[in-house]
Amino acid sequence: MTLYALRTIFFAFLLPATAGAFAQDGTIHPIPAPPEPRAIKLNTGGVDDQPATESWFRQWGQPMARNITTATLTPFLPEPGKANGAAVLVVPGGGFRWLALNHEGWAVANALADQGIAAFVLKYRLQPTPESLDGFKDSMDRMFASAGSGDGNPRSLLPDLANQLADAEAAHALILSRAKEWGVDPKRLGMIGFSAGAGLTMHATLTSKTMKLAFIAPIYGGMGSVDVPKDAPPMFNVIASDDFLFRGQFGIVKSWYDAGRPVEFHLFQNGGHGFGLGYPGNTAKGWFALFIHWLDVNGLLKPNPAKP
Repeated sequence: MTLYALRTIFFAFLLPATAGAFAQDGTIHPIPAPPEPRAIKLNTGGVDDQPATESWFRQWGQPMARNITTATLTPFLPEPGKANGAAVLVVPGGGFRWLALNHEGWAVANALADQGIAAFVLKYRLQPTPESLDGFKDSMDRMFASAGSGDGNPRSLLPDLANQLADAEAAHALILSRAKEWGVDPKRLGMIGFSAGAGLTMHATLTSKTMKLAFIAPIYGGMGSVDVPKDAPPMFNVIASDDFLFRGQFGIVKSWYDAGRPVEFHLFQNGGHGFGLGYPGNTAKGWFALFIHWLDVNGLLKPNPAKP
């Protein structure tokens, strides 16, 4: 496990405490599971010692899921005649305890499809949480309390990412196996992740033996230094200066730069953590248009010219 992953996952766990997830303005309410008619099971197995079944709740107006034991992939394909062949595996965040499937998944995938980019939302397996919402809250409170005790080493809070990596690798393989059907150019398939999803994106980039990504986009992920592979993909990186994950660090960006790999970095004045596509009144709302422009300038929105 890399230092980047340790830091990213640890601080992703702290997000609810920092953002007031269980405060009055962020009260969580149980909701029925929404329909997911296009979701494709990845057949990567279940979760050991799972005390509860998958359940959904709403917070800040957004549907979220926890206790996910079956990984799925949901395609969001551009309208006929609009597809350009580029594709993105979209990875929502949630501290590996829940998934912000709309805010950092479906909404992002729809925005990509509107640009002619095939998008695929990964619903990956999560760490178990208690069945009741009160139990869920209590378990998170205990975790936050333990984070502030001892020597501060986050290793004891770090989940084993074997399940999540296996889910990402299976999703990547499925996209490649159906690339012709879905209008995907295998050489222009990348990965974008948010918060903990950014951590999984980086973990896959640095450790997977099967995933060859054309580009990556960690959005408000950890900023610690990493050892960059010689063939690391181009990286588009975004964070806000008032995000608790930033803390004046540029390690991940410098690592890519020092390795001579293409990197673009945007530090926004405000936006906090977890802004998704962005909110009115925050400068971070502009990141998505910059991302599309970056893909275009790097030739990722059009096929590579055929070699003679």
